[in-house]
Amino acid sequence: MVIPISDDNPTRRRPLVTWTLLALNIAVFVLVQPWQADGCTQQAFFVDWAAVPEEIVTGEPLDAGEVAASTTPGCGIAPDPGKNVYLSVLTAMFLHGGWAHLLGNMLYLWIFGNNVEDRLGRLRFLLFYLGTGVVATLVFVAVNASVLSTLVGASGAIAGVLGAYLVLFPSARVTLIIPPLFFFPFRLPALLVLGFWFVLQLFSGRAADMAGGGVAYLAHVAGFVAGVAVVLLMGGRPQRRRPPPPVRYAPVQPPPWR
Repeated sequence: MVIPISDDNPTRRRPLVTWTLLALNIAVFVLVQPWQADGCTQQAFFVDWAAVPEEIVTGEPLDAGEVAASTTPGCGIAPDPGKNVYLSVLTAMFLHGGWAHLLGNMLYLWIFGNNVEDRLGRLRFLLFYLGTGVVATLVFVAVNASVLSTLVGASGAIAGVLGAYLVLFPSARVTLIIPPLFFFPFRLPALLVLGFWFVLQLFSGRAADMAGGGVAYLAHVAGFVAGVAVVLLMGGRPQRRRPPPPVRYAPVQPPPWR
């Protein structure tokens, strides 16, 4: 695991869309999600608003038996027959499973989203973010069509942002820390940092599949690949690092005669 803390990549304008997405994700978690409630209440909220592969494939909300099978025994959670299962693909992108899940996603969006927005433009960036998030979810659903568990998080969309950043700014310097070495930050090119992140998702996903893990690593991989592909189709090219400005020396004035 690596934790980015900054990048050496200034923008030309304020990243209003990135800031808005950050605010929305935090506001939904703090003000809408019952994060302080017991586990049964939180599960009931996710059943109503999160994406569920089985629902998306069939086009129908889960019935009472399926909800009981996918939630903690004894919770007695009732299904929502009026749930819009297709809209849940979007609403799930603004829900998170806990503080660590939320803050980890928002950190990556804060560091890498502003530059991608600056390069794509605000409207195109918003469509790009939502589109790659939807693609990430649908790829996961296609491979896990019979899964009844809820799928939440902005990770797929943010993975798309990381893929775009890798294409557009491969040589930008990213400062990061590795948890065992908190006092030794590293500055590495984005190509290495994000390339390592992608490889980590591939291997973690394989390990999770073998161990029955609950993280949707496939959605991360799909979002990242979608981000790379979309930016390349849009004609995105790596930004060249600007050479430092030449040093100008003021002429030396002769001392006054006395």
